[in-house]
Amino acid sequence: MMRSLYSGVTGLKNHQTKMDVIGNNIANVNTAGFKASRVIFQDIYSQTVAPASAGNGTTGGTNPMQVGLGVQLATIDVLNTPASSQYTGNPLDLAIDCDGYFVIKNGSVYTYTRAGNFYTDSAHYLVDSNGNYVMGYETNPDGTLVYKKPVLDAEGNPMMDNGEPVMEPCDPDDPDATLVLTKIKVDPKYYDVSINVNGQVVGLDEETSQTTVIGQIVLAQFANPNGLEKVGENAYQTTVNSGAATYTTPGAGGSGKLNPGSLEMSNVDLTAQFAEMIITQRGFQANSRVITTTDEMLEELVNMVR
Repeated sequence: MMRSLYSGVTGLKNHQTKMDVIGNNIANVNTAGFKASRVIFQDIYSQTVAPASAGNGTTGGTNPMQVGLGVQLATIDVLNTPASSQYTGNPLDLAIDCDGYFVIKNGSVYTYTRAGNFYTDSAHYLVDSNGNYVMGYETNPDGTLVYKKPVLDAEGNPMMDNGEPVMEPCDPDDPDATLVLTKIKVDPKYYDVSINVNGQVVGLDEETSQTTVIGQIVLAQFANPNGLEKVGENAYQTTVNSGAATYTTPGAGGSGKLNPGSLEMSNVDLTAQFAEMIITQRGFQANSRVITTTDEMLEELVNMVR
């Protein structure tokens, strides 16, 4: 059977996958915080018809002769290129200006997102559009972070509550001091609540009319952001190739600052996507023609014995 038939089949399958990715990119052209993907092809192994040979005193060397056996997917990358921010005026809308991801707690699992359309729920906690908690650090009223350490029992073991260690505030210089991720509660006694470029949730105390820091939003960074796995709802989760999350406050540790009252738009470039669509369509058609032509050649071969 002719190898071109199977090469054409691999071309059809993989160009269909590329069209699926393009279609998803275009569908999410207006999705806040969405990052487009791209498909990269690579050839499958080649069958060697004749190996290379070295030259001698009489003749020169010869190159190997190989026949390729088709195409396969090399990777489907997520393009973490920057996207423009759209001003909304909503004080709880946030866009990250550079690197970093918001930390979201979905049940008992932490996920990460670039979409900063946040709200407060009936219990006054800061949540995303799916009701998942936005995580951050506890702060003192002056904005300094609250460090905590595990509470130990009489035997020196950490006390546990529902599978999690019990923590208590401590001095930042304590050897066991650490920053603990927590839900951000916007107490209703504060009004004119907003979030500044450094991620501090601030409001005016209705009793004293003094500006008070209510909480601190945290950003996550990864050694390999392209290694994150999309899990839907504008969220990512870590994989073995992304590296563990490193938590920082906005503007610190290489993370970007925030643009309050704005949302990051999708980085999908429609012009590029339509061009890729045309190229993919033509590639699909060309591979279809390879199969059709191979079929005609086989038909001619069969007709020779009539």
